[in-house]
Amino acid sequence: MMPRLSTTTWIVGLLLISGCYSPLMRWQSPESDNVALLAEEDNEEGVELVGDTTIPLGLDYRKIEGVSLVNGLNGTGGDSGPSSLRSSLISEMQSYDVRNPQQLLQSPTVSLVVVRGWLPPGVEKGDSFDVEVVVPPKSKTTSLRQGYLLKGRMREIRVLDNAVHSGHVAGLAQGPVIVDSIFGGTDDEVLETRGRILGGGQSQLTRPLGLGIRGNSTVRHAAAIGAAINSRFHKTDRNGQSGVARPKRDNYIELAVHPRYKNNIHRYVRVVRSIALKESPGERVLRTESLERRLLEPTTSARAALQLEAIGEDAAHILLKGLESSSPEVRFYSAEALAYLDREEAAKTLGWAAANISAFRWYALTALATMDHVAAYEALNELLHVPSAETRYGAFRALRSRNAADPLVRGESLGGGFAFHVISSEAAPMIHVSKSQRPEIVLFGQHQKVVPPAFLFAGKEIMIKGTEDGRLRLIRFTTGDQEDPQETCDAEVDPMIRAIVRLGGGYCEVVQALREARQGGYLDAKVVVNAMARPNRTYHGDDASEATSPDEPPIRVANPVPELFVDRLETDGETADTMPRYEPEEVSETPAEDSDTSSFMGRMRNWFAK
Repeated sequence: MMPRLSTTTWIVGLLLISGCYSPLMRWQSPESDNVALLAEEDNEEGVELVGDTTIPLGLDYRKIEGVSLVNGLNGTGGDSGPSSLRSSLISEMQSYDVRNPQQLLQSPTVSLVVVRGWLPPGVEKGDSFDVEVVVPPKSKTTSLRQGYLLKGRMREIRVLDNAVHSGHVAGLAQGPVIVDSIFGGTDDEVLETRGRILGGGQSQLTRPLGLGIRGNSTVRHAAAIGAAINSRFHKTDRNGQSGVARPKRDNYIELAVHPRYKNNIHRYVRVVRSIALKESPGERVLRTESLERRLLEPTTSARAALQLEAIGEDAAHILLKGLESSSPEVRFYSAEALAYLDREEAAKTLGWAAANISAFRWYALTALATMDHVAAYEALNELLHVPSAETRYGAFRALRSRNAADPLVRGESLGGGFAFHVISSEAAPMIHVSKSQRPEIVLFGQHQKVVPPAFLFAGKEIMIKGTEDGRLRLIRFTTGDQEDPQETCDAEVDPMIRAIVRLGGGYCEVVQALREARQGGYLDAKVVVNAMARPNRTYHGDDASEATSPDEPPIRVANPVPELFVDRLETDGETADTMPRYEPEEVSETPAEDSDTSSFMGRMRNWFAK
């Protein structure tokens, strides 16, 4: 559980908004420690590579922050009291021509929040990202449930010479807030006042990658490096086709992201740095012969595959030999390089790796998503039927990344609040709930049954219980004298979710209903939250079943994405199945004096007794 931040931290957050900014400043963010390792890669062939004279820049995540307003709260909001954050928000509201901001902030339907996000390397203007919202200390707000974040600006913050400065607007954020307690199944006060907006941020800038040239460089040397890179990589835009490298100074080259590597920036930089600067035809022949030997040796296979990928299609025939190796590592690294060359022969091996070796799973799924061939589509389709939750969901996301309009993964929007997908799967039934990128529920397996419950809740206002004929009845309790709306549906997950939405429920209400149904033993399907394959796992040898021998030293899987690249708003392997089950308590007969149907609580008690 994340602790509340200190007062000093919140003051720094304020200065993000109200601090001064100088256009003469050049933000130089420290790179990840792992990036430094890129400069130390081996080069045993004796040919000068781009990486021998350059260091990658721009591979860090940029944290941006702001202050904004959440509205639509059901009496759980409140004023934060006089503070620098409040003054900053009032200034923001006035810039949007909001009338009487001081009075508005005292309403129990709104809350001041601090907004945070991280811009990844290579992000382009208009790209979306997840946003975190947090209620500051001393606020009277008790919950952000049902809240909606009004559009807020986020900026980067820097501490220079013991002074805090903020930059230009780097991102905008808005959207419905999903409180963290929804995923944890708890009423913890901190989790109720902290939440996220999935895909609710929009970058207002493009972050190009770069290569810094070591030592005393010249314009001619920078141009030669750029020419070597552009001979391998091109991109197409409205101005036609152009190279990805643009020498900007004698010691700096701007590097645009090639579309095929959009989801694996780290690999892209490593491949670029593996390009030869100067190489005669004879030297190329000798180097490829050496690389072939190294590719077929598991301990050197990963680096050799990168250099062969950097050569391009002319080296594909060597990588194809690697697919015939008896070593899983050699086969995988060869297939991964072939995938980025868009060779269909890679698909079968990558599908096998994703299904059987967790250390290779993230890389295999990412590579399959880049391929245009039917073979990749078929491999991903087969992965929808394997037992592993993260493999199934990873295959689903990879298919959506390839073509979001594909009927297999297109799904639908329920109530305009979240994406809903039903995927045919031969594996055990599973329900996946997303807590990153977008609100999304995926049913793996059709016609998933729900045992009619004694009762369970979907939010605080919708209750679900079984009927005498084995169906589900849902009621939304309302205030006032109007009749409480009800829905009746078959005892299956799909119609239950749709009935919740028809009664006005959204993503949070559906997630709570699924969680309670699983805890209560009313679902056979497991409910999984954010089952995501991860980079930087350890491969323990040639055993595809991943059994680990105590005497076998672990091998760090090559081409690691730095830990900084992992989405900070995600957690690894969270699943509702880890929560203890409970048996619903028996509901006693309601005393006559409590059966008054004119009040909200009276109608609820009366409905329990039916």
